[in-house]
Amino acid sequence: MSDRFQAIFIGKTDRGQTVELKELSNADLMDGDVTVEVEHSTVNYKDGLALTGKAPILRKYPLIPGVDFSGTVSASSHAEFKPGDKVVLNGWGVGESHHGGYAGRARVPGDWLVRLPDQVSTGEAMAIGTAGYTAMLAVMALQEQGVRPGEGEVLVTGAAGGLGSVAIALLSKVGYTVIASTGRLSEEPYLKSLGANGVVDRGEFSTPVKPLGRMRWAGAVDSVGSITLANVLSQTQYGGTVAACGLAQGSDLPATVMPFILRGVKLVGIDSVHCPKTRRIEAWRRLARDLDKSKLAAMTTHVKLAEVPRIASEIVAGRIRGRVVVDI
Repeated sequence: MSDRFQAIFIGKTDRGQTVELKELSNADLMDGDVTVEVEHSTVNYKDGLALTGKAPILRKYPLIPGVDFSGTVSASSHAEFKPGDKVVLNGWGVGESHHGGYAGRARVPGDWLVRLPDQVSTGEAMAIGTAGYTAMLAVMALQEQGVRPGEGEVLVTGAAGGLGSVAIALLSKVGYTVIASTGRLSEEPYLKSLGANGVVDRGEFSTPVKPLGRMRWAGAVDSVGSITLANVLSQTQYGGTVAACGLAQGSDLPATVMPFILRGVKLVGIDSVHCPKTRRIEAWRRLARDLDKSKLAAMTTHVKLAEVPRIASEIVAGRIRGRVVVDI
């Protein structure tokens, strides 16, 4: 096996970030007890922010970005893994403070890895990616909080993005009536093909927030944050739950306590980065069972490593539909 591999490398100068595709060696890798031959990564919204420098995602320079990857173990001193195992990694600071997935090889602590279910290939794992895995955590949270099919419509904001696309497919598969919110109404046929029962303009959630709006949603998966999340909370039915898992519009929340104390609305935060391993394993088990692979394929495009910086700019600008897999 060659000691050399290609990687995207982000540096920092007085003028700002530098992004280049370069050849590295095993000596450039960071500490860890498992080495993985990376087969696929993906471009999540957080990756877009990191590569464009639009937000301070990277906490160390120079660094290989990419917050997730899938591949095959080539060396391991960790008790749980052996060469040949197919694995996936999401979060744990990879692509932020530890070298990430935009490289042909990664060395990481084995405790950060999850063995892929037999039904999920490494390519499919990154078609799902951190966005899809986070969507699964959000769906699990709604179910655990008692949001059941038949009790009303479930809203998905940022619906045409990667997280929203997977959330629609998952919710539809397990019986929910799903309404998709998007700023790209031209994507209505795509969203309905994933299982959305209806599509609404995201502008409906950009108006000044009323302390209590008309009750509309039994639950919601929100990847937008800010005024959108505040409006969704004000429109959630009595006892309903909103799973918050993104901040594409902003990290602020201009809401009141009224939905919580007068309607018993619950706001559940979804953290995918430091999620406990047992819950990660359950999320991937559920993804293997509940995600329609034909819908996953329909929402996925593939690019090469050299194309990642361009895709990063596109995803931050809101011009990417569904999921983008990086074929390493």
